[in-house]
Amino acid sequence: MNNAEFLKEAGVDAVTIADCPIARARVDSSLLACKLHRELALDIIPHMTCRDRNINATKALLFGLQIEGISNVLVVTGDPIPSEDRQEVKGVFNFNSQILAGYIRDLNETMFSNPFMVFGALNLNAVNFEAELAKAKRKAEQGMEGFLTQPVHSQQALINLKRARTALNAYLLGGVLPIVSHRNAVYMNNEISGIEVDEEIVARYEGTSREEAQRLAVTISCQTIDAMRAYVDGYYLITPFNRVEIIAELISHIHAH
Repeated sequence: MNNAEFLKEAGVDAVTIADCPIARARVDSSLLACKLHRELALDIIPHMTCRDRNINATKALLFGLQIEGISNVLVVTGDPIPSEDRQEVKGVFNFNSQILAGYIRDLNETMFSNPFMVFGALNLNAVNFEAELAKAKRKAEQGMEGFLTQPVHSQQALINLKRARTALNAYLLGGVLPIVSHRNAVYMNNEISGIEVDEEIVARYEGTSREEAQRLAVTISCQTIDAMRAYVDGYYLITPFNRVEIIAELISHIHAH
């Protein structure tokens, strides 16, 4: 809550809330979205996965968000349950993000007085970006009005962003995730699905102190922001390890340019 208030003062337009990322239980994204909206008067974009609810539970959740004045959702299929947890936890995948987007679109047209704006995810680092782009087009046809991209840390991701700008009739929010150490860069490159970091960037963090790495994180992120500027409608700034002061510097750079 403190960090969200800090970011509000720094000038963010909205805050996203992940829905149990990597399938680990966290505070429900919709409940936390309502708390932030009510107490801080922030626009919130709760993530909504298709992993943990059937369509009835999802419909009930959408009704609750309407009552609380939340009018944005990011719809994603969701990460699978980790293999070590599958004895106790079973995934519910009765539908995917495309189907859910179409369902919300139908509810917008028939039931909701304050229609939801539906966002989706776009993986600019997909190995087969042609297939990813075709999937995004189908999502847009189902009612998704905007896409939040995976972080851009490579020239190929930037090339794919340019292609998406031409191919998609939707808002694009370019993903920016500051890298805060050499270990962080290596981990993201090797362990996080959907993120690719150019080796040149990884090498720049070798031997840096915490303070040097933070300055480098701001420098590289600002360069990424500038490179994306002509192809996006806004920026999806992802806070690393609750270090909101880094995000505040990026916001200042965006406003200054």
